[in-house]
Amino acid sequence: MRSILLAAVALATLASVPAAAQQLNAEQARLFVIGRTFSFNCFEGSSGSGRIYADGSVAGIIALREKPPRFVRLPPNTLRVRGDAVCGFVQGMTFEPCFDLVKTGPSSFRGSLAGVQTMWCEFTGGAGDRQQVASRRSKAKTRSTTEASAE
Repeated sequence: MRSILLAAVALATLASVPAAAQQLNAEQARLFVIGRTFSFNCFEGSSGSGRIYADGSVAGIIALREKPPRFVRLPPNTLRVRGDAVCGFVQGMTFEPCFDLVKTGPSSFRGSLAGVQTMWCEFTGGAGDRQQVASRRSKAKTRSTTEASAE
């Protein structure tokens, strides 16, 4: 499950990037994406929407080809900076993939798995930035808080 979302977060191809595209370093990428909601479509058919938080956690909805969409949350430090690259860490993986990020418009970017231009996703932000994609609070905490205040 985690590797599937990581693949979705593993961004778009540079091969067809428009001439006006801007390569993003890690700091530029952080400023561009943190806290914003993006919808995405990837090379293998997955799609969805999600948000990247300042602590490197990711939360959102993903649909894999013909399967129904589902909510996925990855913990803090899943996405992190290594030198000038943005990389993804998922416990149990034997490597930490890094990504090439390219800003393609005022609210969109594409990326690819570094060195593998055929593994890409295209991300588009927009009016949905204000929309809540996922809550960081678990249902169990919400219930216990509600129960505690009812007593």
